[in-house]
Amino acid sequence: MSLSDPNFLPEIAPVAIWSQTDGSDALVSLSGQVNVYSLAGVWTDILQKQTTWLEQGGGKNQALVFDASKVSSLDGSAFAFLIDVKESQQKAGGQFVIRGLDSKYEPLLREFDPISNLFPVPVSKPKLSFVVSVGIASQNLLDDARGLITFAGHLAADLVWSILHVKQVRWGDFVNAAEEAGVAALPIVGLVAFLIGVILSFQAAIGMQQFGAVSFVGPLAALGIVREMGPLITAILLAGRSSAAFAAEIGTMTVNSEVDALVTGGLSPIRFLVVPRVLAGILVMPILTLYADIVSILASMFTMLAYGIPFINFYNGMLAAVDLEDICSGLIKATLFGVVVSAMGCLRGMQTGTGAAAVGISATRAVVSSIVMIVLVDGMFAFISYKTGF
Repeated sequence: MSLSDPNFLPEIAPVAIWSQTDGSDALVSLSGQVNVYSLAGVWTDILQKQTTWLEQGGGKNQALVFDASKVSSLDGSAFAFLIDVKESQQKAGGQFVIRGLDSKYEPLLREFDPISNLFPVPVSKPKLSFVVSVGIASQNLLDDARGLITFAGHLAADLVWSILHVKQVRWGDFVNAAEEAGVAALPIVGLVAFLIGVILSFQAAIGMQQFGAVSFVGPLAALGIVREMGPLITAILLAGRSSAAFAAEIGTMTVNSEVDALVTGGLSPIRFLVVPRVLAGILVMPILTLYADIVSILASMFTMLAYGIPFINFYNGMLAAVDLEDICSGLIKATLFGVVVSAMGCLRGMQTGTGAAAVGISATRAVVSSIVMIVLVDGMFAFISYKTGF
């Protein structure tokens, strides 16, 4: 067989040979260049033979000797191989000895002692009792409330500062945030508002038709849209869209230490980052709400055509049921929602931790916190409206 024969494969002696004298002693002979290529075929084989030998002898008082007197060179994979075998030997309670290793490799090998530091024992987290879990959750809630109150105080002071120092506000960021939160949100707000108007009218007409009061569906739907559904739906959409965007943007700056750089440079992060976005939320939220109200009412008008209610009847009934006070009530509520949504997004962004998942967690917390705060503000506003009639 010639060397040109494609089936000719030269036999290469393995760099590690296992030999076993008895049940308590074994020898691994290393030779030649021990590297990532030469170990590819013997690493697993040596470990399997070691495991079988240790299982047969019980592991106690078994000595494994590595003879490295014929080694010409070692690389990093060779040391990993030695550490792997040594860890398995020590874990079983046996002894591991390296004999004949060139003195120039011994300092590098000593850097990995003790081997136990490379293979730490996994520590199982103790299961917390119900009382401890409740205490931790309560403490986290109190810490979050304290941070929210502190942030609200700083934000209120800086909003007053922005009124007194109009020229120092970053109006460029304000325009960008208003465009992102307002103009870019028009399609989704319009779509959802249209569907809300259609669904609300259909559902109301089904019940009102039983009493022959279909003509009252238009005024009822318009009043509900203007006072409640328009601001609420718009705020939830803004929370899922803009609040998460604010949290992700500021959270990325926090992870990259850009917020710390602002503090180091003597700049207030709230004035620099939060105030323009909150002002943008205050501006775009009433506008988006008014837009959603118009689209929903138009959708309700077209829906009522299916029940034989012409536009003029719908319009006259709406004028009789909805007045300027109802519209103002909804817009004031929308303005409060705009402050809450934009502020919560900025707060969660500034609370971003470290790590790859931190920004995503902040965005999620921003959406959840914004929705919770929207519900709380809406409840308080409903109570005030009930007491004052506004």
